[in-house]
Amino acid sequence: MHSPASICRSRIRTHPVSTLLARSPFGSGRRRAAGGVVAASLSAAAVLTGHAESASASTSAPVPTGTGMVLNAPIVDVASTPDGHGYWEGASDGGIFAFGGANFYGSTGSHQLNGPVVGLQSTPTGKGYWEVASDGGVFAFGDAQFHGSSGTIHLNRPIVGMQSTPDGGGYWTVASDGGVFAFGDAQYRGSATGMSPSSPIVGMASTADGLGYWEVAANGAVYAFGDARYAGGAPSGQSVVAITANGAGYRLTMADGGIDTFGDAPFYGSTGGQRLNKPVIGMSAISGGYVTVASDGGIFTFGNAGFYGSLGGSTVYSPPSAATGNLGDGVTDYQRAAWSKVNVCEEGGRWNVRGSIYSGGLGFSRANWNQFNTFGFPADAADATPEQQIQVAVAFAIRYWGNPNAAPDQNGCTGGY
Repeated sequence: MHSPASICRSRIRTHPVSTLLARSPFGSGRRRAAGGVVAASLSAAAVLTGHAESASASTSAPVPTGTGMVLNAPIVDVASTPDGHGYWEGASDGGIFAFGGANFYGSTGSHQLNGPVVGLQSTPTGKGYWEVASDGGVFAFGDAQFHGSSGTIHLNRPIVGMQSTPDGGGYWTVASDGGVFAFGDAQYRGSATGMSPSSPIVGMASTADGLGYWEVAANGAVYAFGDARYAGGAPSGQSVVAITANGAGYRLTMADGGIDTFGDAPFYGSTGGQRLNKPVIGMSAISGGYVTVASDGGIFTFGNAGFYGSLGGSTVYSPPSAATGNLGDGVTDYQRAAWSKVNVCEEGGRWNVRGSIYSGGLGFSRANWNQFNTFGFPADAADATPEQQIQVAVAFAIRYWGNPNAAPDQNGCTGGY
């Protein structure tokens, strides 16, 4: 159980700063044009330190940014207050950073976790939040209640996200193979397990009454269960990172910040087509708007969602190590050796393998290569050098395992990433 009292009710505050239906390639409301960005990270000086921060901005003070700040771990998700007057950013080590009207209620930033945090959810009141880790552990803070977790059982694939029920009396967690775990008053309606063999599930969203939900894969395929209705999926080749619901519709968020809308979900703008410092990795919706967040903590707000600062411009701490031979922006000797073993296991030492689903020497799915290749390397992994493929693999490891030195078991390869 991942809900010890010392974690769930912590009030530590440091350094305050001011049913599967179909797969249609297109939806009725697909819009990816850029525009409507209220703000990204600004240049006002504000340094945030530590794992757990409160970064509230008043209208008369400069909004806080991450300029000059070094994070202990990358940002993995964002959660908005219900009124849109604030939001939290969550890091893979469990650190929470609060902006605007969002209050800090605690975090796992100072605790040793069995798996990295991968998702963040606000309670219906906005007076608390949940964090979920890749091993299925759930951590509750503020008025968020702990209803159970899969943190003590063996999972076939890691958890990639969570969704609370409308009343906050329960939640679902979802794994990368589509498996769904229901807790509290959340009801199990089915899962996409085995339905997306070529692309991992990356998120889920609940219907307004909580009697159904959608799952989305990185390649844009959407799966609907319970009273959720299928309204379309992203076109082939896109790298989807999140799904949020609105009425009977939903939105898909892409790594480039593009937003595709389906059903009656309104479009309020996106960063699609704009140059971003880092890829978008999460989204949170409110009534009449939404917020997206990049892996460096940059915040983009649209519609009724207000901008109250961000961690944009921050960097992630990477300690030098003689043992691993840190090579700066490249890969380390340790990473090179670990992924070279994966290459031998997966492809027998070949790096230019070209397949219809998996490609390159590490067996990248095309969706994952598109999502994590933010370095300008060739569009097909088979055309990239081994060093380039390993660098993308390290980015994958940071996102899914929270550790740049993580690599699969070289004695039992999974058959693609």
